Formats: sequence, structure tokens, C-alpha cells
Amino acid sequence: MENCLLPTFNPLAKVGAGGHGPQHPQVDKMQEPEDAKSIMAKMRHERNKKIGVAVILTLQVTAMVLTLRYSKTTARYLSSTAVVCAEFVKMLVCVVVLTWTYGAGIGDHLMQELLMKPRDMVLVSVPAFLYLIQNNLLFYAMEHLDAAVYQVTYQLKILTTAICTVLMLDRRLTTQQWVALIVLTAGVALAQLQPPSKDQPKHSASLSSQTAGILALLVACFTSGFAGVYTEKLLKQTQASLWIRNLQLAVWSIVAGFIGIFSTNDGAVVMEKGFFDGYTQVVWCVVVLQACSGIVVALVIKIADNIVKNFSVAMSLL
Repeated sequence: MENCLLPTFNPLAKVGAGGHGPQHPQVDKMQEPEDAKSIMAKMRHERNKKIGVAVILTLQVTAMVLTLRYSKTTARYLSSTAVVCAEFVKMLVCVVVLTWTYGAGIGDHLMQELLMKPRDMVLVSVPAFLYLIQNNLLFYAMEHLDAAVYQVTYQLKILTTAICTVLMLDRRLTTQQWVALIVLTAGVALAQLQPPSKDQPKHSASLSSQTAGILALLVACFTSGFAGVYTEKLLKQTQASLWIRNLQLAVWSIVAGFIGIFSTNDGAVVMEKGFFDGYTQVVWCVVVLQACSGIVVALVIKIADNIVKNFSVAMSLL
């Protein structure tokens, strides 16, 4: 019994250097710092990607806004038709990129993604028709509110996007981030605020009409935030590529765009003067820049998020 308690000698045990007993595995002390360095490198890479796409979006939107303002002073055309043309251009770019990727199999791939997945197409239609509702609400608000009230109130879309991000994506924002968003909202509102000119007609709407206009504008802000975060969820939480999602969004945006045209007075103008009436080279530049904007916005949303997108767009307006 006592012998059972004694340690046994194993002649096959590995002897360490110098023969002083079994060799214990040594811990690689350099492994942990190397892992930490690789994690930090990945974090820096992700941050640089977000900054890069945000800067590209800011520059692109700035160019689009300046060209758009110039086009409005040099040409008479319908903005609604330009939006539809931009979606057609975006669709063409997506098809070209997908053709480059899939080659001869592009037909089967498009049929699989666009026709054989009706559930995906229905899900993608939601933001397109939400933006259609938003545009109608904005036109209604313009008719019932002063320009100053409209410009200041509409900047609440920055905050509504943040609220939708927290609720829909279960993402937390720090106090510093909320303060930054509030300051950004106030800054953009002040930058967009213009003193009324002498020739500008003043609204003499009743209190109930102004209240309806503000309510319509608030609903438009929440619609904008919801549609943006919904699109972010589609881009990040599904298997479809960025180009397929942009193509699907373009298809539904074109449908919504034509509905918007022919449900307003623009439809009569198109029937009388033609779809491309008033188009010049500058207008076509606006169309191309707007199409590029749609693609870059989707890229920013996929790599970063809607809040970064709003910061980039806001910086282009300041």
C-alpha cells in the first residue's frame, strides 16, 4: 500500500537540456503581442476604410450639389426625370460590373438573383416606395411651411436616422456621439437657413395647415431614417453582393420614379414636351453624378453605417 503512494519512474520521459528532468512546454511570449498587433492593424485598416469612403462621398456629393445648382440656373428640366435617368445609369453600371465578374454566366446569375428570388425583390422594394412616400410628404410640407421652418425641421432626419439605428440594429451610441449628432443637426440647419428675400412670397397658412405641414415633415424625417437603416440592414445582413443589391434597388426606384412622375403634374409635362426636354450636357453630368452617388452611398453604408453617411453628406453642405 505504501508503494502505491510513491512516485513512479518513467525511463521514457523526455529529459530537458542538461538532463535535469522532464522538459515542460515553453510558452511563446511573443505570440500574445503578435496577436495584439494584428488586431490593432485590422482595426486601423477598418478605420481607414471608413474614413476613405466617407471622404469620397463628401467630395462626390459636393460635386453633385454644385453641378445641380449650376444646372438649375442654366437649364429648364424636370428633376423627377433626372432621378429616373440616374437610376437607369446606376443599373447599367451594376450590369457592366457584374458582367465583368461573371462573364458568360451573367444571364443565369441575373435571372437567379432578380427572378428566382421573389422574396428578396419584395424586401428591396420597401426603401424605394418609402422614398416615394417621403418625396410626396416633402412636397406637401413645402406648400404649407415657410422655407426657414422647412429647412430647419428637415435636418431632424440626422437624429431620426440615429434613433432608427439604435432601435433596428441594436447599436449603442455614446453620449459624445449623441452630442456630436445634435451639434451637426444644428450646424446643417443654420447653414441651410437663408433669410427670406423681398420677392419671396410669404405663407399665410392657418395654424392647422402649418401643423399638418410640420407633421408631414416629421413623418418624412422618420421615413428617411427608417429607409436608410433598412437598406443598411439589407446590405450587411444578406449574402447578395453590393452590385446585386444596387441593381435591385435601381429596378424598384425606377418603378417608384415613374409612379411619382405620372401621379403629379410632371406627367402632363412629359407627355407634352417629352421625357428629355431641357436636357443639356450639364444636366447629363448631374445624372451621372447622381448615379455615382447612389453607388457610393451604398458602399459607405456597407463599410461604415448611415450615421457616417449623414456626416459625409452634411459636410458637403456646410
